Amino acid sequence: MSAKPPAGAAAPSYAPRGAAPARLGAAPPPPAALGASPMALAGATMGTTWSARLAAPAGLGQDRARRAIQAALDRVVAQMSTWEPDSDITRYNQAEAGWRVLPDAFFHVLAHAQALAEDTGGAYDATVGPLVNAWGFGPHQRAHEPPSAAAIEAARARCGWRRVALDPQRRAALQPGGVYLDLSSIAKGYGVDCAAWALDALGVRHYLVEVGGELRARGLRPDGHPWRVAVELPDASDSHALALPLRDLSIATSGDYRRHAGAGAARFGHTLDPRSGRPVPREVASVTVAHRGCMEADALATALTVLGPREGLDYARRRGLAALYILRGAQDWRVLATPAFEALANTGRCP
Repeated sequence: MSAKPPAGAAAPSYAPRGAAPARLGAAPPPPAALGASPMALAGATMGTTWSARLAAPAGLGQDRARRAIQAALDRVVAQMSTWEPDSDITRYNQAEAGWRVLPDAFFHVLAHAQALAEDTGGAYDATVGPLVNAWGFGPHQRAHEPPSAAAIEAARARCGWRRVALDPQRRAALQPGGVYLDLSSIAKGYGVDCAAWALDALGVRHYLVEVGGELRARGLRPDGHPWRVAVELPDASDSHALALPLRDLSIATSGDYRRHAGAGAARFGHTLDPRSGRPVPREVASVTVAHRGCMEADALATALTVLGPREGLDYARRRGLAALYILRGAQDWRVLATPAFEALANTGRCP
């Protein structure tokens, strides 16, 4: 699937104890600089920050580039943020039963979410919102302790991706009554794509765009070298498991080390299994996915987290996905990569 709506080598710098990171090939000779002006931009969106580094073509000023990126992200927020009381998704969630015509981008993202839900047997589910809220990870909430079994079952009764029907011709979605969509596991990646398309429209051909840790790269750095991104070690230590060259690809990570509640054995993360209504097991610390589109990478990282390392790696291998699991052990970390991710580590490109 295309992320865009219809019209429209170096060694790893850190290796966890006991890990077997992908082998990286030798670095190519230094390329020539692009001859374009380096530019660094930043802003705020979606409760986090965005940044962009680019090789700016002649005549492109910082203010124009910044405004274009911010406007693209603001449009995603206006359509798909459950934190905004007047967003399109909030209006859908509060609507009575019936069909709702959606803006093109909202419909496009929801259609992709529905297709992934079907492909993963419900491991990915955009109707998980009631469960997210029940566990205290929803808008304006802070999780403290697990909900009761009765509260979990009540939330589960409102979930189910099959309850939402889509009408592509009218770009409409059925609100069956009580469905609460939560696109937080896909909308941020889509926002990265939109920011990248905004730069494309300005004639920028070399950039790295990031929103809250999800990234999309095009071309090369202004000095002619590949863009490089780091896959974090999920212990909030700011270390990283692997540094990757990235060109004309996106990368997204789902992990429980920044959003969680509880402590010790009672600790639970924000990624919920919609099939059980409960947080995914703590074995999976993070999943990183590389894909052409950041929307796809973002949603797939969540789906693979829910599927777990055995089923998730099998799913990723059969579909040729570039995916990396970092698993918690009793004393160390374990790293498992698909063949496509190993190829990415070697070449900066997916096969």
